Amino acid sequence: MAFTGRSRELRVLGSWLEKVTSASGGSAGQALVIKGRRRIGKTRLVQEFCARSGRPYVFFQATRGRPAPLSRQALFDAVAEGERMREHGAALAHAAAPEDWVRTLAAVAAALPADEPVILVLDEVPWLAEADAGFDAALKTAWDMHLSAKPVLLLLLGSDLAMMDRLTSYDHPFYGRAGEYTVGPLNPADVQDSTGLDAAGAIDAYLVTGGFPEVVTDWRAGEAVAGFLARQVEDPSSVLLTTGERSLAAEFPARLQAGRVLRAIGSGERTFSGIAASTGGADGRPLAHGTLAPILTELTEAKKIVAAELPLSTQPAPKLKRYRIADTYLRFWLAHLENAVAQAERGRGELSAARIQRSWPSWRGRAVEPVIREALARRVPGGLFPDATEVGGWWNRQNNPEIDLIGADAEPVARHVSFVGSVKWRDETPFGARDLAELVASARHVPGAQDAALVCVSRRPPTRAAVEGPAAHWGPDDVVAAWR
Repeated sequence: MAFTGRSRELRVLGSWLEKVTSASGGSAGQALVIKGRRRIGKTRLVQEFCARSGRPYVFFQATRGRPAPLSRQALFDAVAEGERMREHGAALAHAAAPEDWVRTLAAVAAALPADEPVILVLDEVPWLAEADAGFDAALKTAWDMHLSAKPVLLLLLGSDLAMMDRLTSYDHPFYGRAGEYTVGPLNPADVQDSTGLDAAGAIDAYLVTGGFPEVVTDWRAGEAVAGFLARQVEDPSSVLLTTGERSLAAEFPARLQAGRVLRAIGSGERTFSGIAASTGGADGRPLAHGTLAPILTELTEAKKIVAAELPLSTQPAPKLKRYRIADTYLRFWLAHLENAVAQAERGRGELSAARIQRSWPSWRGRAVEPVIREALARRVPGGLFPDATEVGGWWNRQNNPEIDLIGADAEPVARHVSFVGSVKWRDETPFGARDLAELVASARHVPGAQDAALVCVSRRPPTRAAVEGPAAHWGPDDVVAAWR
């Protein structure tokens, strides 16, 4: 697979290696915890970083279910076979690993060079902890007594976000010893560079692929979204169809209720009561609050696969929380692709393609809104509204009105609202006078927004009748530029 994008992530990793190289980090060694959802490209990113670094490195990847003694022996083998490590790791090449992790990691530390920086990667750390409950404490001891004294950059990777969060939590042995970095999907600018599309097409590609590297790299240069989808839904083994299924199976192997909750949100349910009703029993009763609440907490806080949002204004509204699928690709997969595998296996991929084509305009119109909010939160074009560090939406209990963009100085309760905006992501119809009139009328309902500027974001430039109304208009190029 070709390596695409990740310039920012490579810079971050390079800065951590520089701390080791320059001995500016307070200790000879440095440790960094790298987390991210499964199949997001963490391993590939770190492999590329190691290869580009020009430094000796050891890359050890744990295997789920492998007994701890075999993992320790495999680590010895990885050290002996590491890049530019054969001389240093010779002593471990045929040695039997000790019977505990402290002595194993101490032997690894002894084998690392003392006169030049080296990178030591432990991939899928949660699986090591699963196989040996004492691994975390042993890692702390080995780091304090052996590894941190060497010029080593220790990279600890893992896909179980909850377990990786615990690794650096206050009550954990390794607390305070490592930095943290979360690897997300490829961003829209990376997707544009990979696909060769214009900004509008790249945003479409991002909404479909979610920036998952293995899906993005299957997109042919310059290919329109309709052509990509038609090709992918014909093949039951295509990465677009299978990545979502594999991700859900890995994240929720036996969690039937969690899967049902995800599917309810993916189908468009956004409120607690709506989700409860959609996931209720055969008797028609909604899922009980005591059952649904902890599932949503896990999905939002531990798994981070669902986002919980509140309306943004100067007035608190804690009872108006809404939920959406945070993972862009999974949002598309749940809405359009879960049943497409069966159709592809029957040789009827064209049915799935036609169904997606019919629902694409309305689905895209809502799905693009979080992407635009993230873009504006990163960088408001033209340097406008410097105080608008948070960008969200606003709605009341009746969802009338419902406003796409609120730029403010804090969230979920702002002190000052800088702008109120509308998103119209249509192929043919531009932002027009009627859209502007609706925005003007809706803005009056937002607490604290009476003096806020009006803005619009649209796929096509606004009409002449509307262009003088908003304080600013931003298009696809402006959205993608936020990641450059």
